[in-house]
Amino acid sequence: MSTTSIDSLLHENRRFAPDPAFTANAVAKPEIYDEARADRLAFWAKQARELHWHTPFTQTLDWSNPPFARWFDDGELNVAYNCLDRHVLAGNGDRVAIHWEGEPGDSRTITYAELTSEVKRAANVLAKLGIGQGDRVAIYMPQIPEAIIAMLAIARLGAVHSVVFGGFSAESLRARIEDADAKLVITADGGWRKGKVFPLKTTVDEALSANAATVEHVLVVRRGENVVPWVDGRDLWWHDEMAAVSDEHEAQAFPAENPLFILYTSGTTGKPKGILHTSGGYLTQTTFTHKNVFDLHPETDVYWCTADVGWITGHSYVVYAPLANGATQVVYEGTPDTPHAGRWWEIIQKYKVSIFYTAPTAIRSFMKIGREVPQEFDLSSLRVLGSVGEPINPEAWVWYRDIIGGGRTPIVDTWWQTETGGIMISALPGITTTKPGSAQVPLPGISIDVLDDEGMHVGKEAGGLLVVTEPWPSMLRGIWGDPDRFRETYWSKFAHLEGGPYYFAGDGAHLDEDGDVQLLGRVDDVMNVSGHRLSTMEIESALVSHELVAEAAVVGAHDDTTGQAVVAFVILRSRKEGTVTASEASDLLRAHVAQQIGAIARPRQVFIVAELPKTRSGKIMRRLLQDVAEGREIGDTTTLTDTSVIRLISDTMQ
Repeated sequence: MSTTSIDSLLHENRRFAPDPAFTANAVAKPEIYDEARADRLAFWAKQARELHWHTPFTQTLDWSNPPFARWFDDGELNVAYNCLDRHVLAGNGDRVAIHWEGEPGDSRTITYAELTSEVKRAANVLAKLGIGQGDRVAIYMPQIPEAIIAMLAIARLGAVHSVVFGGFSAESLRARIEDADAKLVITADGGWRKGKVFPLKTTVDEALSANAATVEHVLVVRRGENVVPWVDGRDLWWHDEMAAVSDEHEAQAFPAENPLFILYTSGTTGKPKGILHTSGGYLTQTTFTHKNVFDLHPETDVYWCTADVGWITGHSYVVYAPLANGATQVVYEGTPDTPHAGRWWEIIQKYKVSIFYTAPTAIRSFMKIGREVPQEFDLSSLRVLGSVGEPINPEAWVWYRDIIGGGRTPIVDTWWQTETGGIMISALPGITTTKPGSAQVPLPGISIDVLDDEGMHVGKEAGGLLVVTEPWPSMLRGIWGDPDRFRETYWSKFAHLEGGPYYFAGDGAHLDEDGDVQLLGRVDDVMNVSGHRLSTMEIESALVSHELVAEAAVVGAHDDTTGQAVVAFVILRSRKEGTVTASEASDLLRAHVAQQIGAIARPRQVFIVAELPKTRSGKIMRRLLQDVAEGREIGDTTTLTDTSVIRLISDTMQ
């Protein structure tokens, strides 16, 4: 669908300049942009040399066969060595790597020396099971230290991990194991979620029952203490295998383009896409962005990214970049509201977290509960806040800064994707004057543009399609086993342009009066109402700006008159519930959107709901809401946290 006539009609005029004291001590200095513009490849080569290379590279980028890039191609390194051994050898073995907090309240603190020892031991276990360079290993685990240890051990051997989020079904897991031809599966007996142990090993057994031709062993971590079925000869206990091997293991060097991981992302049609990332370029960009976007001072900061390792944010900004930077971080197993609504804030208070990175969905859910809960805790240690996963509404951005950040912390609203590997667009704290709800500026060394359907630059105060115009170090290297799909999916739309092919991200964006980037969400999330292109994100932002609203989701539903009509699903703030009827709230909000954006955007219907259908990563499943809005049979709900939510919404509409 064309986005060329999207215009931002919600004018956001609030600005937050960097605090001079923050700027004085910031990692990133303003001249970093000039340095990258002067010689982009030299800039990235300089960042790469911050890592340890067993064999230094001499060529920065080979782009002779686009869209297949090769970064630092003749260099050799070991990703796990960069995350572990080099910190221990530099005398930082006693520094805490991970403060792990289990949902039931158990906790572990693991130093860099201890983590290095565990990863070496795990690498020996995997090698004993026949895992070596290029072999694929599937990981299906809860958010526990062993998940991180397993990923690093696989990387240490030059093998390839495919982490499958623990909320996926047996069928989804089977498809991913088969597509990658995984030789080994690492799982757990179970994991804690919302006060109960959810099964994992039984799901693995079900996934392997159909076709387990390539899987030779299943390695099982004991976490839930629940009884699990067992296949003798195939299934092995992690703790037994770890106890039987040495913690001495020398990291070998592998080429910079050695595959590091496959991470599957849902395709619009057909089977999931196995996004392939390699080693040197990926580690270079994630390490650089983590240090500069979050203003990381590893000697003093305590960092917490709430993402699960089953998603790209967990790969890049829980596992690889924080450890490559020698950071101390918090990792939490459970949900934000277990055993009480203030659990996250309690953890921040306990560990004196200074950098906090989470999703807009979580922020809006806290807005719904009310400021009273976070205000019970001491959050004064926080000095940088981050947002990831989807565009953040301006009102949620301001609430995050004021209530969680005490009205003083800079917010970095980051745009990137599974495919980009690392952050691409973000403010830099200490440099950027921030704007609520806007990712704003490409990072140094990243080339971004917003084009119309014909490939022309849209100019300021106009919307279009977000593209990346130059290769970047952490870019995907392909779709596993399907180079034609890789070309067609990401590079075909603007392949004809001079200087192309350009990477089309699938997202719409708007350039404001300063030329800064405001993300509008997926191009698929653009509605055509009577010939007008309207962004769902923009209407959602208008709804959330009303004092009644905590969270909103908007879809386009078929309409005989206008082509599509706006249908909104809204959660009220807790303290506003009962102050108006659902009918009154609907009328108020329909009028509010018309006032904020224009009559063309007035929702046909506004439904007041208790919850929205979300995956366990916090994504709102708008596709299911569209099914409900159009009266269709509801589609696949297997990835939802709570499948009853969509049934309740359907009943409400009926």
